[in-house]
Amino acid sequence: MLGAQQQRISELEAELHASRTGAAPSAPAAATSEAAIAVLVTPANSGSAAPAAVPSPEPLPQDFGKRIENVEDRLKNIGPFSFGGDIRLRDEPWFGGPANQSLDRNRERIRLRVYANVKLNNDLSGGLALATGDINDPISTNQTANQYFTRKPFLLDKAFATYNPHQFKAFSFTAGKMADPWYSTELTWDKDLNPEGASQKLEWKNENWHFLRQFAVVGFEMPFSETAGVNFNFPNSNNKSIRQSVVYGAQIQTAWQLASWLRFTADTAFYNWHLADPIALAVSQANSSTPANGLLKLNNTLTNSYQTVTVSYTVPTGTASAPTGTTTVNSSIVNAQFNSKFALLDTIAQFDIKTHSDAWPIRFLGDYVQNTEACANANNPIFVPAEPTNATVKIATVNGNCNSNQRRGYWLESRFGRQQEKGDWQFAYTRIMSEEEAVISVFDFSDMRQGSNVTQHRVEAFYTPMRNVQVGFTGLFGRPLNFGSSNPPENLLKRLQFDLIYKF
Repeated sequence: MLGAQQQRISELEAELHASRTGAAPSAPAAATSEAAIAVLVTPANSGSAAPAAVPSPEPLPQDFGKRIENVEDRLKNIGPFSFGGDIRLRDEPWFGGPANQSLDRNRERIRLRVYANVKLNNDLSGGLALATGDINDPISTNQTANQYFTRKPFLLDKAFATYNPHQFKAFSFTAGKMADPWYSTELTWDKDLNPEGASQKLEWKNENWHFLRQFAVVGFEMPFSETAGVNFNFPNSNNKSIRQSVVYGAQIQTAWQLASWLRFTADTAFYNWHLADPIALAVSQANSSTPANGLLKLNNTLTNSYQTVTVSYTVPTGTASAPTGTTTVNSSIVNAQFNSKFALLDTIAQFDIKTHSDAWPIRFLGDYVQNTEACANANNPIFVPAEPTNATVKIATVNGNCNSNQRRGYWLESRFGRQQEKGDWQFAYTRIMSEEEAVISVFDFSDMRQGSNVTQHRVEAFYTPMRNVQVGFTGLFGRPLNFGSSNPPENLLKRLQFDLIYKF
């Protein structure tokens, strides 16, 4: 197959060369290039008729360039495999925010993603992807150019398989590290986050139905942490078995064709974060000088309210590590606990409007989320492991006391235009607000001022100058919320992103 594709490419290149230069093409291309040669060998302004031996000139087919593009597309597919990816270069200045200008900066960022998908048969498919990014930051594939020219991580971003039996096409089962099996906005899940676990889907859709065009139910189980061998798994017990933290959830998806020019989709999901406290512990340890005690650190900022337990050990005078006096030799965060539990009810409504031009569709989208268990953990005492008598234990509350009224978030988005063909433009504006306990703040939109307790504006403009090239601008303007005060806590943090993207 590769040999046949290469031969066809050679023939097309010969045709193109002959049409431009008038040179005789190779034998396989000669017959198909006579018309193109005739166009060039006849002088355009000679005023004389074409020689009788030369056929009447005919222009190149209008889809000649498209044929070349189709050959390029075919090269991306080898047998059951298809390949692709993108690279993005970004310049990102920041200014404003805190009065001490601690966030002012201008950085360059790089993103590279490569994927391969495979369809083995009518029932089984799968894929994998590699991407740049910090291994301890699950919500960004960007790599900042600030590490003394060192090599950049390029790591596994997806690895999944999907079973879709031909006997019952409405059902599918996916497992591995995958793209979101549900539909969401970045109010709850950053688009660079690929969860791990399993999902099941039942879906019926038909464009010939009168109004309802799609109905689906999605279920998922996404484990994200294991805490093993420590006695605070089960307080007041010697049980040291492994404790599994999992996101359990489901979503109902519907699509409605209200008119020939108007489509409406409505989706409702519930996300139950079962045993989420290891997230607070991982972030706390990443932002301190203590060892991680076997947990993967999360290099993100947690803006939900939570509690920590810090243990400091001292060594008596005369020991090997403190020969001249009593010295604090170790201080570590040994436990952390959210003040809230997180059981999120998330509803999305979207209107897609078809205009007189296919290049200028309109979209309006709204997303509303509510944490139904805000502050449900606030009155539960944090467990303190038993420590030696020479230890000092400190319990601290981070980000203030929990307020159960601060449990909601919304996302309002409008878009005009598309990003598909050469010459396309798209413009967008998004208004975002997320209260302190609305969502777990380390997994939502990574480019906001902060993950929760935040108000944010986003403006976007994109242009597609070439088939696989896009240039874009994104402006992000946000600051922390400040309930109970008429004065904002700080000026707007202005974050500008200038992007050049190439897709292959």
